[in-house]
Amino acid sequence: MSKEKRCMLSELIALAQADHKIDDREYHFIVTVAESFGFDKNTVDALVENPEKTTPLKTEVDRISHFYRLILLMNVDDETHVIEIDAIRNFGLKMGIRPEAVEQILREMWHYENKMIPTEKLTSIFKRFYN
Repeated sequence: MSKEKRCMLSELIALAQADHKIDDREYHFIVTVAESFGFDKNTVDALVENPEKTTPLKTEVDRISHFYRLILLMNVDDETHVIEIDAIRNFGLKMGIRPEAVEQILREMWHYENKMIPTEKLTSIFKRFYN
């Protein structure tokens, strides 16, 4: 499981680097996620230098949760760049998330403060596309 979590952290780092810099707020977010996974700041720093090759997440719940982490990271610095949105789309495709669901989430986030979609709304979007 720790390899899988290191891969998820590597994807977060890759997204943060999409605009060619890791903002302090992005870095803090990644460290917070790492700590929730049982890793420390040193692990994050090591993954910035040597990212893990990503592997597909096994469960739909894991994929949706991780996709939402990526969305939160993209918005944590209050700047949403086109290159980050393209990266989110690509991550979604790699994770097997339907493109229609990704587009709905990207549209929906603009309707909420700090672009943070409430869990209930996010759940309803995924239910719509996966049921």
